[in-house]
Amino acid sequence: MLGFVPPLPQQPGRPPSAGHMIVCGDDALARRLAVELRFVYGERVTLLLPPGRDANSPETPLTQRGRAAALFGRMSAAMNRAGNGNGTAGGGSGDTNAGVEAVRIMEAPEPSDDVLEEASVDRAAALALVYDDDERNIRAALTARRLNPRLRLVIRLYNRKLGQHLEELLDQAAAVAMPGIDPALLDASTTVLSDADTAAPALAATALTGSSKIIQAEGLLLRAAERPPPRPGENLDPGLCTLALLSSTTNDPAGSEGSDSSGDEAPQLLPDEQTVAAAEGRGTVVLEAISQAGPDRPATRMGGRGAPLAKVFSRRLRWSALGFALAAVALVIVSVLTTEDSLPHSAYLILLDLLSMNDPSEDGTTARKIIQIFSGVAGILLLPLLIAAVLEAFGTLRTASSLRRPPRGLSGHVVLLGLGKIGTRVLVRLRELDIPVVVVEEDPEARGIPLARSMHVPTVIGDVTQEGVLEAAKIHRAHALLALTSIDTTNLEAALYARSVKPDLRVALRLYDDEFATAVYRTLRTAHPGALTRSRSVSHLAAPSFAVAMMGRQILGAVPVERKVMLFAALEVAGHPQLEGHTVEQAFRAGAWRVLAIDATPPADRAPDLAAIPPYNPGGDATPPPSGLVWDLHPGYVLRATDRVVIAATRRGLAELLRRQRSVAPRR
Repeated sequence: MLGFVPPLPQQPGRPPSAGHMIVCGDDALARRLAVELRFVYGERVTLLLPPGRDANSPETPLTQRGRAAALFGRMSAAMNRAGNGNGTAGGGSGDTNAGVEAVRIMEAPEPSDDVLEEASVDRAAALALVYDDDERNIRAALTARRLNPRLRLVIRLYNRKLGQHLEELLDQAAAVAMPGIDPALLDASTTVLSDADTAAPALAATALTGSSKIIQAEGLLLRAAERPPPRPGENLDPGLCTLALLSSTTNDPAGSEGSDSSGDEAPQLLPDEQTVAAAEGRGTVVLEAISQAGPDRPATRMGGRGAPLAKVFSRRLRWSALGFALAAVALVIVSVLTTEDSLPHSAYLILLDLLSMNDPSEDGTTARKIIQIFSGVAGILLLPLLIAAVLEAFGTLRTASSLRRPPRGLSGHVVLLGLGKIGTRVLVRLRELDIPVVVVEEDPEARGIPLARSMHVPTVIGDVTQEGVLEAAKIHRAHALLALTSIDTTNLEAALYARSVKPDLRVALRLYDDEFATAVYRTLRTAHPGALTRSRSVSHLAAPSFAVAMMGRQILGAVPVERKVMLFAALEVAGHPQLEGHTVEQAFRAGAWRVLAIDATPPADRAPDLAAIPPYNPGGDATPPPSGLVWDLHPGYVLRATDRVVIAATRRGLAELLRRQRSVAPRR
């Protein structure tokens, strides 16, 4: 399927010169990140892979080195085609890394001291540790910081809290090794990212119609919302600006999503006003609203909190108890009316009769004797009712810690396949949006099972490829299917079977290989032209954020636009000739970058991390501190060297800004 790939030129005997970048990993993210750095940013890259086959794709005949070489070969061929074609908008070559040597591929089981020294980590500019194992990444990060205190580290960690502590520790080590370091450089010296956190919002959004993506900057939430094409005569709110034009087929279930190789059919990122006005019948992604961000909202449980009566006792038992109570009240009322006794005394006697604790009423009236007989009969019915209540309460307590099964009347939910790292984060995101979810997981000891249990999410344990598993998840009444297992063939098989059960089901698959994804599109479009099918690659969504972090820049977020990615970043204007001294209107380059906001805070008072929420007490009288970001920019405002701006950029547009910045930076 990959075809012939010419061998990459290797330089095993000649170590790379200073300033190169090292990527260490054992899965698709490492290969994607190396491609991003080499073919987008034009960096010299050393890729360290474990020997043998990919543990996550054992069915693939190629080794890790072979898969990387095949990927680099396809990218190189694509760049050569682009360079021999029309070129870029600027009239240059399509290859952004002319004169840069090929990726150097090394193989080693572990990133040990000797291996990192062989990769020349002491002269490297940045090191990315993107192994799937958190412990291995931490061990390698500590080793690399010892070998090169000035090294920029980008670490992949799933554990958020541990990542914060590790980042502080490594930054402190860098500060000790480099006294007087610029705080901005120190803030970029260690970056901890999670591919699961980066990709989860985009994966969750594929299950929704008309969904929006959220970007956070200095306590503000930026909402990038998808909008369908306007109807004839309809005028929609343009928002703050138009971020992208969707492909002409994105709202057609039979159409495919656009990517970098889709030509005129592809989505257009950051179009100018003339292009937006001329586009008819195409949806848009607009910067819609800005609101104050508060503390993170916890994911809600399905079915409420605590253990109310409705959860402890069945409906049949509750109705039986209500009937018994009404019968007891009726007996008390009849006793008061017939015996002319007081209400408290009548209630007391009826209670004794119900519990068979009262003496026979031999000297009482006929009415009193009849009431006592009926009370005794009712008391006989009380015993099985109490036994049933005890048994049901015991059963509820016994199953409180077990997984909840899908309820009978559930419909309109999302079926989520897989509770690994990615599936767990997507589950949290879906529950934050109050979307009903049913989870299907083969491994009862999977990472996300305790979370699903604590959130009372209905869960089906079983192999999704086996008959009856998807039916148990109520797939015939579901709104969407998210197939997020790590095996492409399993995701495809589940999607095809689900479509056979419900042809109009909305399906989103996690697929790695683009060629395989194209074949999936064609097959599903042909078989089910009336249903929407989308695919997402976790490594494709996460790699741009990791690459920008290796360049020492701050990424606020990444928004997927079909099969493209748009980045939001914070940049200092100084050192960027495309921005400095130009007006906001002049600095805008269609298809590359757009200035969205300016940080008006004095440089000495600026927060180093724009993505952090300013500390304030939401429960007190104090209001949140005002943000220093100015979003309503005048087109004639001239950007100064002391300004810090928030931009939306394509991957290549941001790479061009960073390359230009490096070229004008003074040499030390």
